Amino acid sequence: MQEFEYKLIDDGTFCVSGYMGDEAQVEIPAQVDGVPVTVISDGVFKDHPELRELRLPDCITDLGEFVFDGCANLRNLKLPAGLSRLWGYTFVRSGLEELTLPDGVRSIPPFCFKDCKSLRRVVCGSGMKTIHAWAFGGCDKLDELVCGPKVQLHPQAFETKELNT
Repeated sequence: MQEFEYKLIDDGTFCVSGYMGDEAQVEIPAQVDGVPVTVISDGVFKDHPELRELRLPDCITDLGEFVFDGCANLRNLKLPAGLSRLWGYTFVRSGLEELTLPDGVRSIPPFCFKDCKSLRRVVCGSGMKTIHAWAFGGCDKLDELVCGPKVQLHPQAFETKELNT
């Protein structure tokens, strides 16, 4: 069973504001009643360890805080081409192993990947400008961050972890 709650937001698009379900594979619809879905709000998939695969439409521009918190079996995720903003703690404590950020994502906020214990590799798109402090705190297996040479990388982005960048 998959059921979503939606909220109309100021720009006239929909935000996914809730999820009720227990499926391993979930797909967010691109539209509701002909109106695009552009935001996944805070904590929508929090504590859904059964979630293994999520399909997001390309019209998603924002992923809120704690969206994937505790999704321990979510290993790989293809982010939508239209994604431009990640909020703090978006992927915290998820089971992601690697992730490619689309070109529209300009920064990785603090604590975005905190305690992603399985995360090994992150590839940043060409639009990446800033990686903030503690973005990868507690990511003990993170070995590789691929990003352009002009990205401002905060010295505490990884806490005490040494990394190949």
